[in-house]
Amino acid sequence: MKEPIRTTTAVASAPYTPGIRANGWVFVSGQVPVDPATGTIVEGEFEDRVRQCIRNVEAVLRAAGLELSDVVKTTVFLTDMSAFGRMNAVYGEYWGDVKPARSCVQVAALPLGVDVEIEAIAVARQ
Repeated sequence: MKEPIRTTTAVASAPYTPGIRANGWVFVSGQVPVDPATGTIVEGEFEDRVRQCIRNVEAVLRAAGLELSDVVKTTVFLTDMSAFGRMNAVYGEYWGDVKPARSCVQVAALPLGVDVEIEAIAVARQ
């Protein structure tokens, strides 16, 4: 059985559900650096956009009653792999000693012309 997870604090820019709970897992759709308060892409430094992606992932998790510590796997999409180190520095701010498994891939383009997107898989609490 699938249960959609919706939140007003993480903006979906296309016809999809921000998260799905299924069989003990929560799957968080890729989150781009859109500020839910304004509906616009975060301007400024790349690091600010990474932080917004993670905050958007966190908002979906909170709507499911979870936290970042429940995440077991993330995938980070970058349009420029030379930003990998900068992304890592920010990413490390959000998880403690036990960080989730992660893949990071470079892609040709991302929705809305952004330069970073992050999706996550979490273990749902029973």
